[in-house]
Amino acid sequence: MLLNDLVQTSRTVAATSGRRAKIQALADLLARATAADIAIAIAFLSGSTRQSKLGVGFATLHAARPDQAAPTPTLDLVTVDTMLDALTRTTGAGSADAKKRSLRDLLTRATRDEQDFLFRLLIGELRQGALEGLMTEAVARALGIPVDPLRRAAMLAGDLGTVAHAVRVDGAPGLDNFKIQLFRPIQPMLAQAADDVADALARLGPAGGAFEYKLDGARIQVHKSGDEVRVFSRLLNDVTPAVPEVVETIRNLPVRELILDGEAIALRQGGAPHPFQVTMRRFGRRLDVDRQRVELPLSCFFFDVLHTDGTALLDQPYTRRADVLAGMVPAEYRVPRIVTADVQAAAAFFDRAIAAGHEGLMAKALDAGYDAGARGAAWLKVKPAHTLDLVVLAAEWGHGRRQGWLSNLHLGARDAERGGFVMLGKTFKGMTDEMLAWQTGRLQALATGTEEAGHVVIVRPELVVEVAFNGIQTSSHYPGGLALRFARVVRYREDKSPQDADTITTVRGLLS
Repeated sequence: MLLNDLVQTSRTVAATSGRRAKIQALADLLARATAADIAIAIAFLSGSTRQSKLGVGFATLHAARPDQAAPTPTLDLVTVDTMLDALTRTTGAGSADAKKRSLRDLLTRATRDEQDFLFRLLIGELRQGALEGLMTEAVARALGIPVDPLRRAAMLAGDLGTVAHAVRVDGAPGLDNFKIQLFRPIQPMLAQAADDVADALARLGPAGGAFEYKLDGARIQVHKSGDEVRVFSRLLNDVTPAVPEVVETIRNLPVRELILDGEAIALRQGGAPHPFQVTMRRFGRRLDVDRQRVELPLSCFFFDVLHTDGTALLDQPYTRRADVLAGMVPAEYRVPRIVTADVQAAAAFFDRAIAAGHEGLMAKALDAGYDAGARGAAWLKVKPAHTLDLVVLAAEWGHGRRQGWLSNLHLGARDAERGGFVMLGKTFKGMTDEMLAWQTGRLQALATGTEEAGHVVIVRPELVVEVAFNGIQTSSHYPGGLALRFARVVRYREDKSPQDADTITTVRGLLS
């Protein structure tokens, strides 16, 4: 498939407002994709590449952009993907210049439209409205299969393109290849927000629900087979070398095969949690792990079991999974929980969680299965104040005491229908000096341009920040017609991707 065909479809989708029309345009293209093309096409249309890290920044890409372009389209998807693969293998001394030459070679072979598409794709600025939900429906339509089993297979595989390739090769039976499998992490089940425990119980129904401490730690998924243990982050990255305490704890459990869902957290003496950012110091570090382990030991707590000794438990009700978990994981490694339909009992449990220094509670439906990757109503999070996970779109240089630091953040909610992000306001509150220094370096690395004579730095929408606020108000000042009142930064969520950010639909729901 020619890259130009995909570029034209991308432009059509970006210019189309209706959900059904977007899906049909995507499906028409994907129906023509071969087995070699389809995973690449899905990634590009979703605004990403199949390669997780290219090691190419805005400056390198800008410097590689040629003055001329190919007169006619000749690039095909496989060629582009192969050249991007080569970029990931370019490392060591002189790699920056080598990558620039490779990028220039790629872009020189592209037409102007293709150059623009590739540039925006590689800096993370391809906003065309082909988000995950739409893409899954488009793939199902293109391949002539039901969407629900495709969605489930994609959740289990962790990648829609991999599943689409299997179906293109083997037809619908290709979906049978995607079952829960040891050492292949699945996307974690997610939660919606509830106002308080009374709201949570009303939504769960008269049978009540399970209430668990919502720990302020890092989500982990742990896989065990015999003595082999691997730990995956919320983003499905293998973080095993960074968390030897977790590995040792799980290795000692008297179960041969196991997949657990839980949290890793750094605790102070006495059991109170360190701030989330302190816990996150332990992740992604492959050097000085022994020293880190002594200075900042991790504890692990689990709240779900997805697989044990050859049996998948995803479709089992929560109560069954909780019983299995209790039978194999000692209480000291389980998240505190109660089961109740009583508001006062749930409220008292909430108060104990807050007093212990945790975020609040998770409320869970007793009969619900584990819906991998979904943010359904079966799991609800209850916190003492409203917070949103938003994406940093830009930042302003500070003045006075904050001179030299990027301070005032431009915050955006995810637009699940049209793609991209909708700005909701700005904040410079809640930031420590340490946070200001960190975010200045991080945001400069994500910079794509400036506005207002360099005062505002535009960044790739990759950094997720948790923001507390006192309310939502209507506002004509921002594109979404809404603004946050008294927004303040709680913490950065490097464990979350932009696709995990809260949507503008969620924000509108809080207004009502």
